[in-house]
Amino acid sequence: MNDLRKRIDAEKQYIAFTLDNLQAVLERPERSVVELAAIATFLHNAYNGIENVLKMIFKANNMELPSSGTWHKDLLEQALSRGMVSSEVGEPLYEYLAFRHFFVHGYGFMLEEEALLSLAEGVAELYAHFEADVEGFLAGK
Repeated sequence: MNDLRKRIDAEKQYIAFTLDNLQAVLERPERSVVELAAIATFLHNAYNGIENVLKMIFKANNMELPSSGTWHKDLLEQALSRGMVSSEVGEPLYEYLAFRHFFVHGYGFMLEEEALLSLAEGVAELYAHFEADVEGFLAGK
């Protein structure tokens, strides 16, 4: 468990750094395609970090990681069903999962500013709740 804790703590530091940089971009007065692409990148990185934490917990508990073509969605669904995250956290994470899919398969110039900003403005609070859920799950182990 000590090794898991160290790896999760390192990932949490990366996510915190990502969220700090996201906030810095959100505070910029201009919103060109470059700023929107930066916001999108930081959102993708934050969601990726959340998935990394979940994968670490799965591996440390000898739980099989999903491996289908929809493994990102399957991972979130299994985390919900196993109580790693609450539905109050898991349900909004589906929006970030959908964004992750768009980010990977779309083009930066196609970003919709209003939708992007809505996700960006909510991610820090959602992450804080995710972190609390994970800590609660790990404490119960």
